[in-house]
Amino acid sequence: MIKAPRLVKGDTVAIVSLSSGLGGDPAFIYRYEIGKKRLEEEFGLKVVTMPNALKGTEYLDNNPKARADDLMDAFKDSSIKAIICMIGGDDTIRLLDLADFDVIRNNPKIFMGYSDTTTNHFMMHKAGLISFYGPSILAEFAENVAMHDYTKQFIRNVLFQPSAELPIMPSPIWTSEYLEWANEENSKIARTMTKDDRGFELLQGRGTAQGKLLGGCIDGFPMIMGTKIWPPIDEWSNVILFLETSENCPKPAYIKYILRGLVAQGIISRISGIVFGKPLNEKYYNEYKDVLLQVVGKESGRSDLPILYNVNFGHTSPICILPYGVNAEIDCNCASLRLLEAAVV
Repeated sequence: MIKAPRLVKGDTVAIVSLSSGLGGDPAFIYRYEIGKKRLEEEFGLKVVTMPNALKGTEYLDNNPKARADDLMDAFKDSSIKAIICMIGGDDTIRLLDLADFDVIRNNPKIFMGYSDTTTNHFMMHKAGLISFYGPSILAEFAENVAMHDYTKQFIRNVLFQPSAELPIMPSPIWTSEYLEWANEENSKIARTMTKDDRGFELLQGRGTAQGKLLGGCIDGFPMIMGTKIWPPIDEWSNVILFLETSENCPKPAYIKYILRGLVAQGIISRISGIVFGKPLNEKYYNEYKDVLLQVVGKESGRSDLPILYNVNFGHTSPICILPYGVNAEIDCNCASLRLLEAAVV
């Protein structure tokens, strides 16, 4: 896998809207402005916004090629060192046949986002580029009042100042509170934080397990399974599969269906571990655990497979950053996760 150069102060980063055009809608553009300002002031970066990123929901919904053009042009521009997604959505899959994998491969740079951006990450993986499941502009960078320190530290430690090893520590506090974004005054109200005494939970497994990180938002998996960006079966060997659920809070039965599909494909028999994110509002918290133990531990006969649960990435704040294709380790003895190598050079 190709590693992009690390970020340094003064670098130029690009904002793209590859799915929802929410960031360009009049009711929400203030959040884009907050996120852009924090990239500039807190991280010392120069920000360019790609030409179509602020054209709004209706335009971007009707013009997937415009979204893809922004992505490809950002990769081609040698002055741009990182690409950060405005927000997720539900139709990044429409960019699949518009992506040029050679352009991505030949112009390595940091690419970051989450949720529906899972599809883009599998495009990057197909091209052989390490990408980053992490903060988006409208959510994490535009967090009410101030960004979470937990998330800021991961941005610095993963993208700016990488080390050979990096522990992924549990956040002691979390929130899923939603204050309506269409009301700009809500951005001045800090969301209510809840203490988390659980930390990461080990559902099963012993010893340590190592593997390359691969995964994303499980809600979007059916759209990419069987496409040209879904990895062939041999590429799932020695993978730590990371999974999280969206704001739609899929029912446990849905998670069961997806996991059974992964079993049927032979994926579960090949991977070396599973990392599962904290569910939004902790809805179905125990039910998701039951499904994982039933399908993975019992039905597939992988009671040996380490499963680390309640990890801070995805749709519940704050979040860490998980780099695709980077070696990581689950330590069952202390229910911990760490990156075993730097994700940038």
